[in-house]
Amino acid sequence: MYKRILVPTDGSEFAKKAQLHALFLAKVSNAEIIALSVSENHFINGISMTEEVEQLNQILKNRCEEDLKEFEDMNNEGVKISSVIKEGSPANVILDVAAEEDVDLIVIGSSGKSGFDRFILGSVSDKVVNAAKCPVLVVH
Repeated sequence: MYKRILVPTDGSEFAKKAQLHALFLAKVSNAEIIALSVSENHFINGISMTEEVEQLNQILKNRCEEDLKEFEDMNNEGVKISSVIKEGSPANVILDVAAEEDVDLIVIGSSGKSGFDRFILGSVSDKVVNAAKCPVLVVH
């Protein structure tokens, strides 16, 4: 049923649960997984890059690489996994990669946010569910 499954990962417990679901679905569907990690910076475009900002961005990218490596280590089923690291707003990047890679399914962890944070910031999974052009499985 599925050929290409997109799995955003951020190292959270919800993302790890989503990864397990994606691995199962990929195995039974003989699908490949595209593991995505988004390095989100909160800096305004156009600001000159200072050494501190460059160091912070490198730390964020290193964390993304660690998250993807951990996910690949979970794969004891022999599922084909390709890794992608992008920078930007997580929900927008997820939607862009889903369209670029022509995925059949997005498997994403719920944010775990509640109350005021969820009201003000929204959640990445909510934004993806409401804007995706393919099915989305949200794992809590």
